[in-house]
Amino acid sequence: MSSAPAPQTSGSEEDAQLMMDERKRKRMLSNRESARRSRMRKQQHLDDLVNQVALLKEENSQISMQINLLTQQYVRLESENTVLRTQVMELTDRLRSLNSLLHLVEELSGMSMDIPEIPDPFLKPWQLPCPAQPIMASAEMFQC
Repeated sequence: MSSAPAPQTSGSEEDAQLMMDERKRKRMLSNRESARRSRMRKQQHLDDLVNQVALLKEENSQISMQINLLTQQYVRLESENTVLRTQVMELTDRLRSLNSLLHLVEELSGMSMDIPEIPDPFLKPWQLPCPAQPIMASAEMFQC
């Protein structure tokens, strides 16, 4: 058996092949470097996202604590308001009873007991029964 003779290539063909091989090698190195940079960017992005998740979890925790505190305050104030509303109803009933008793005494005694109604300062705080008087201070008040 005879072996086939190796094809003979000219020098310029060898040079062209070497240039092609060199280009492939450079492209391969360039692609590797580009892939490395891409992996680094991807890792940096992942690290940034992990940090952002940690910050958002901390912020979420703080907001949850604030919500819990505000909810507790709301429940406490709502309870106080319920007590105050109940007291207002009781005092209103008591006032009605006292007014009825007063009218009964007026009818039986024949005397009119004219008691002016006291305005509710909570409903109209600007209409207090006693007008605010300006307080005058003299220099003698501050001498020791």
